[in-house]
Amino acid sequence: MNYSMIAEQIRALCAVENGWVPVFSNASAVLFQGIPDISWAGFYVEKNGSLLIGPFQGKMACIRIPHNKGVCGSAYSKDAVILVRNVHEFPGHIACDSASNSEIVLPIHGKKGIVAVLDIDSASIGRFTEEDKEGLLKVVETLEENVDFGDLEV
Repeated sequence: MNYSMIAEQIRALCAVENGWVPVFSNASAVLFQGIPDISWAGFYVEKNGSLLIGPFQGKMACIRIPHNKGVCGSAYSKDAVILVRNVHEFPGHIACDSASNSEIVLPIHGKKGIVAVLDIDSASIGRFTEEDKEGLLKVVETLEENVDFGDLEV
């Protein structure tokens, strides 16, 4: 998987427009089309003490997730990447999509702390590896360095 190419595509998008809504919208499409065997790719943004659904590709999803609930909320509250081989074994997993079996969530930081999380799901158990984690960290770093998070940082 060529995560460096995905990061470069996102960097190029940011050169045209670096607002978080258009970048997250196009980034979710780039990720969804560029990563094999995934069923959902998108963002949850921090709003008023919980995570609110942001731009994504895939089936409909949960609208709000509390900071310490499910994989997304846990990644946010722990400020850590969480890679889950089998979501059905994750304590407190929120089943937004019953077909999802594995997941990886990465926090995204602005100047004042976590502003969002990148969430990617797959119907395959064990889909995500340490290689995916390292590659997606490069993607997140690209977002952190190039996106204007604007109203997410108030």
